Amino acid sequence: MYVWVGVLVLSVVGLVFTGVYWELTRTRRRTPPSWVRVGLLAQVALYALGMLGILYLGVDEALAQETMAGAAREVSLGMGLAIIGAGLPTAVAAIGAAIALGPIGSAALAVLAEKPEMFGRMLIYLGLAEGIAIYGLVVSILLLGKI
Repeated sequence: MYVWVGVLVLSVVGLVFTGVYWELTRTRRRTPPSWVRVGLLAQVALYALGMLGILYLGVDEALAQETMAGAAREVSLGMGLAIIGAGLPTAVAAIGAAIALGPIGSAALAVLAEKPEMFGRMLIYLGLAEGIAIYGLVVSILLLGKI
């Protein structure tokens, strides 16, 4: 298993370094050198091989353990739905906060470009929008306490 994790790490590090090299030299050339294309293809293939190896070995190890199967049977359908229901307030509140923070953040940057003395007021507006997500997290914690 450790060999496959090493293969994955090696391929990801290679992809990162190749991408950084290509970004640094992109202004001088239009098309990448042939070794960059071949190297990227080899690294992606190595990554796919590593993922398949981990998937195969991970499934094999999970099926071999009896304690995992016994613990999974204890969670009923009602308990699973209750856990999903406890997580929904955080998800919905985070989406709402993201929708609120987008326009507020862009307006705050526009105002700060013209009037830097409005920084404190803009932080309050951003904090109020972020509070929506915190309220959802608090509700989820309270619901998890009841389960």
